[in-house]
Amino acid sequence: MKLKRIDEHFSVCKVRQLRSEDLAGEFVFVGKTEEELSLVCETSRVPEETVAREDGWRAFRIEGQLDFSLVGILAPIATCLAEAKIGIFAVSTYNTDYVLVKEAEFERAMEVLAAAGYDVV
Repeated sequence: MKLKRIDEHFSVCKVRQLRSEDLAGEFVFVGKTEEELSLVCETSRVPEETVAREDGWRAFRIEGQLDFSLVGILAPIATCLAEAKIGIFAVSTYNTDYVLVKEAEFERAMEVLAAAGYDVV
């Protein structure tokens, strides 16, 4: 399975509201529940008014379109990184999964996954 590094730095934020310009970045992930509104975006595009934010994330994606009938795609990646004591923040889209890792652990995460047989590009 091919994993593609993304050459951006990300932030995970809690916001009160979103404006259209907050959604203009190349990588924007929004999660909304009855309790919160969360935004994952490029650090350079974090809205000025956030309730909370955590910077210092890097990301990679699982290449290709993943069919909804596929089972167990993300779990082995998460397990491999957990065994190396590397935490993740995962985001899924219609096509694929994105995994965020703290910047300080990113290169080690890529090495761990490559050693486990993943094609890291």
